[in-house]
Amino acid sequence: MMKLAPLVLLLPMFTAAAQTFDTSGNGMLNGTYYYREVIYLFGDQAADLSRAIALYGNLSFNGNGGFTMTNVTVVDSSAGVLQQVAATTTGTYSISASGLGFITIPIFGGYNVYGLVSQQGIFVGSATEAGINDLLIAAPLASPAPTNASFKGTYSIAALDLSSGSPLTSVNYQYQLNPDGAGNLGTVSITGYIGEGGSQVLTQTLSAQKYSFSNGGCNLAFPTTNASNAYFINSGQKFLYISPDGNFVFGGSPGSWDMFVGVKNSSATPTFGGLYYEAGIDENASPLASGYALPDTYYGSLNANGGLIADHQRTLGNPQISPAPYGGTYSDAYTLKSNGTYSNGLMNYVVGPGGTVRIGSGIGPFLGINVALAAPTLTPGSGVYLSPTGVLNAASFAPFTSGIAPGELLTLFGTNLAPALQVASSVPLITNLGGVEVTFSGLPAPIYYVSPTQISVIVPYAVTGATAQVQVIDNGTASNTVTMFVNKTAPGVFTQNGSGLGYGAVTHADGSLVTPASPAKIGETVIAYLTGLGAVTPLVPDGAAGVVSQTTNTTAVDISGVTATVAYAGLAPGSAALYQINFVVPTGLTAGDNTLDIQGPDSYAAQTLISVSTSSVAAGGADPLVRAGRPRPAGPTNPKSR
Repeated sequence: MMKLAPLVLLLPMFTAAAQTFDTSGNGMLNGTYYYREVIYLFGDQAADLSRAIALYGNLSFNGNGGFTMTNVTVVDSSAGVLQQVAATTTGTYSISASGLGFITIPIFGGYNVYGLVSQQGIFVGSATEAGINDLLIAAPLASPAPTNASFKGTYSIAALDLSSGSPLTSVNYQYQLNPDGAGNLGTVSITGYIGEGGSQVLTQTLSAQKYSFSNGGCNLAFPTTNASNAYFINSGQKFLYISPDGNFVFGGSPGSWDMFVGVKNSSATPTFGGLYYEAGIDENASPLASGYALPDTYYGSLNANGGLIADHQRTLGNPQISPAPYGGTYSDAYTLKSNGTYSNGLMNYVVGPGGTVRIGSGIGPFLGINVALAAPTLTPGSGVYLSPTGVLNAASFAPFTSGIAPGELLTLFGTNLAPALQVASSVPLITNLGGVEVTFSGLPAPIYYVSPTQISVIVPYAVTGATAQVQVIDNGTASNTVTMFVNKTAPGVFTQNGSGLGYGAVTHADGSLVTPASPAKIGETVIAYLTGLGAVTPLVPDGAAGVVSQTTNTTAVDISGVTATVAYAGLAPGSAALYQINFVVPTGLTAGDNTLDIQGPDSYAAQTLISVSTSSVAAGGADPLVRAGRPRPAGPTNPKSR
C-alpha cells in the first residue's frame, strides 16, 4: 500500500484552530471505534465535485484526549488508489461535559471535526468550521464483536451518494435489510431519487443478497451490475458497522464516497422525545433547472416534545458561494406512526427502539441523510451545578449548540444556583443579585433574576473569541464551567405562549398583538420582539435600558421566503437586552400562518409564526419609527435561506 504522505500535497492545509474548551467529557470516547468519514470538495458554484475522499477504519480513544488511527484506509478521487494510514498515526480530541466537542484528524495538515457524543457513545459531526463539507460517524466496537448470528431483524437504511461528481446524477435512496442471523439478506427493494429526476421515484431490486462479519465489521455482498435499473447500488460490496446495542448501523462502499445510516425497526411504537444530537448531508436539487444545486453539511442538536421540534444545525454550504459556516434554528412537527416513521415533506424519518436513534432520508428534489441520537443523561453535581446543555436563548429556547451572542438574554438551567427566587428591582441590572454572580470568560454579567433552578442573565457586550466559559457563583461557591460557542448573532424571537415555538411576539403599531384574529396586513409595518442581535451602536452599558441603538450586524427578515423591508433593527427603548425589528409585510404571501425568519450574518432563526392577511394598508403612516421622527434605515437584502 502507498503511504499517506503524498495526500498532504493534494489537499489544502486545514489548520485546526486553538481555543479554550472544556474537556471534562473526554471519557465519553474510550476504546476501539469503527468510523467512516466522507469529504466532498465542490469545484464550482453549480456544486460539481472537484474531489471526493472517504476515510474508514479504527479509532482507538484513550478516554483522556488522545487517540490512534489504525487500519484506516483513504479513498481519494484524485489519487486513484487506496492508501492506508500508518498504524502509529495519533490525534487528539476535546469533549465537554455535554458531549459537544471536536476530534482533530491528524492528516491533510490537521483539521477539527466538530460534533457530539450520544448516549450510546457514538460521535457524529462535521468539519464545518474548517470550511470542509463532510460527515463523520464513529461508533464503539461491541464486545464481544458482532457476528453473522447477532445481526438479525429488520433495518431501515438511508443512503446518499454524491460521488458521480455532478448534482445531476447524485442519488439518495432508502431500503430495508432483513438479516436472518445466518448470512442471508434475501431480496432488497430500493426506492430513491436522482438529482436531475426531481421528485420522480425510481426503484431497484436486488435478489438473494448475502452478508458476512469479520472482526466486528460487516460486508454486504451487493453485486456489481450494469443492469438498466441499477440506479443506486451498482458498485459491489458495502462495509457496515453496527452500534453495541445493535440498533444503529452506518457505512459505505470500500472504494467510493457514499455514506449510509440505518436503524433497527422497532417491534412496537417507539417513543420520540428529549434532546438529540445530529449530523447530516443535504443537496437541494430543486434549482438544477437554473444550472446549480445547493449542498450543505452540518452538525447540531434538537429538542423533540409533544409533536414539536426545535432544531439547531451548524451548517456549511458550498464554499464556492458561502465560505463561512452559519447556525440555523428551525421548528418542525411530527406525528409518529406505529411503525416508528413520519415525514415532514422534505425527509422521511424512522425512529428505532426506545427512541434512541432517528434516521432521515431526503425526498426528491431535496436529497439528504440525517442521523439523530439521544443525548447522554447528565447527572447534576451536589453543589452549584450549571447544566452543560442548559445555557439557552431566553426567547426561543433553541438547543444549546446554537451558542450565544453579545447582548443576548439567556436563561440558565441547573440546580442549587441560588438560595431563593430574587428579581432585579430596577434598571440598569446589577451583576450581583442576592449574592449570585454569573461570569462569561471572567466578565460579570447583568442579572435579571435568580432562583435555585434558573437564572436570567445578559451576555456582556465585551465577550469575544470563538468560545466563552460560563460559570455561576453562589455566595462564593463556584459551579462547574460550561463552554459555549460565541457568535456575532443568535436571534431568538419571543413567542406569545412563551415556549419559543408558535406565534411570535409581533405587534401592530398600536402595540396590539398580531394574531389569527388580528393578522398583519400587506404593506403594514409590524414590530417583532427578540433577543440575540448582537452588538449595537451607539453602545449602551451592559444591563442598561435600551435606547434607539441599531445593531451593527446586517439583519434581514423574510416571511415564508418572501423578503421584507427592515425599517429598524436594534434595541427596544426602555428595556434591557430586548431587541426589536420593525419590518414591512411584503406582497406575495398566502393568507394565514406564515414562517417568520430572521437572518443575521452568521445565523438564521425560523422557529416562529406570523399571521398574515392579504388585504393591504393605505400607503404611508404605518411605520412607528417614522411617525416618531426617528431615522428609518434601509433594510438589507435577505440571502437565500437553507
